[in-house]
Amino acid sequence: MAYWLFKTEAETFSWAMQKKKGAKGEPWSGVRNWTAAGNMKAMKKGDQGFFYHTGDEKQIVGIVEVIQEYQPDPTDETGKFGLVVVKAVNDMPRPVTLAAVKANPKLAEMSLVKSFRLSVQPVRDTEWKIICKMGGL
Repeated sequence: MAYWLFKTEAETFSWAMQKKKGAKGEPWSGVRNWTAAGNMKAMKKGDQGFFYHTGDEKQIVGIVEVIQEYQPDPTDETGKFGLVVVKAVNDMPRPVTLAAVKANPKLAEMSLVKSFRLSVQPVRDTEWKIICKMGGL
């Protein structure tokens, strides 16, 4: 299993909205960055990801699971980009802020710290474990 981080603006699509989608999940559409799209192409059914609120919050608030692999994104008129479908799995009991991630020297090389603008990022196994522990999981 691989791990990922999905960024979204809470005002546009929040963790509460993701949870309301239930078992059918929600397409992670609208990604128009080649690196982020490449990350989604690498995803496999069953992979998990952190659900991260950008904007004022800047924190990991939940965990999602990939339930459908990469497929065409109907919101892309060019036909060049795709999407995956994710469902909510767990709340993060204690949301993990970007400040807390940056303050942890063991996470200094994490993509969230290094490539903070990338909307879909890989997360290493060790980073996943550290953040889950920080969040109370």
